Amino acid sequence: MKKLFALLAITGILTFGISTQVMAQEDANAENVEATEDAVEEVVEEAADLETDTAVPVEQERGFHQVLKDKFIEGGAGWMAPILICLILGLAFVIERIIYLNLSTTNSKKLLMSIDDAMKNGGAEKAKEICRDTRGPLASVFYQGLDRYEEDIDIIEKSVVSYGGVQMGRLESNLVWVGLFIALAPMLGFLGTVIGMVQAFDAIEVAGDISPTVVAGGMKVALLTTVFGLIVAIILQVFYNYLVSKIESLVDTMEDATITFMDIIVKNKR
Repeated sequence: MKKLFALLAITGILTFGISTQVMAQEDANAENVEATEDAVEEVVEEAADLETDTAVPVEQERGFHQVLKDKFIEGGAGWMAPILICLILGLAFVIERIIYLNLSTTNSKKLLMSIDDAMKNGGAEKAKEICRDTRGPLASVFYQGLDRYEEDIDIIEKSVVSYGGVQMGRLESNLVWVGLFIALAPMLGFLGTVIGMVQAFDAIEVAGDISPTVVAGGMKVALLTTVFGLIVAIILQVFYNYLVSKIESLVDTMEDATITFMDIIVKNKR
């Protein structure tokens, strides 16, 4: 009988221990599942935040061009197209002038030294060959003076000065068109603004009420033409000032080099 009670007691203890262990394991598993679900939720939230943060710069980067395009379309093709044409033609003349002025730049000191050496060794004909082989208006001016080498100094000087004026005119060629587009672009913008304001007041008259929607929409479209016209004028004005400074630099170089050239001519004629 004692053995039976002992066996039952041992069986009960084992059963209670096993059940307690199973329950503890289940609780641990439940806690692990909850922790895993919480971790998954945190990862998902972090991924969503990261995606949002990444999408914002892309939207902003894309938004500038899109906004510029939308504003250009809102301004109306009838007024925005002429302003865009002013920008395109103005930049075309600017590029042409920049290329021409860069090709017209000459190392005046090197050219004068070559002419001086040629005059000492081969005379005026050899110096003329050097001028023919040299690119730029300065060499052309020197060639005109050497072509009249046998005549008096006054005639040579007048020839050099006269042809120098011709070359200065060529340097400034097409620059007036850039100035025209600088003035024309904002004028077209202002004209579009005035006409847009008139249309806005017409819409107010038709509606019979000064509502913010009617006034704001018409004024926004009207002012967009002025904004784009001023932007075009600012861009072209920067390039225009660069071209003017480049031309002034070339003219100063030509005048200084011409004085040295006349000294070479006088020295060799003696």
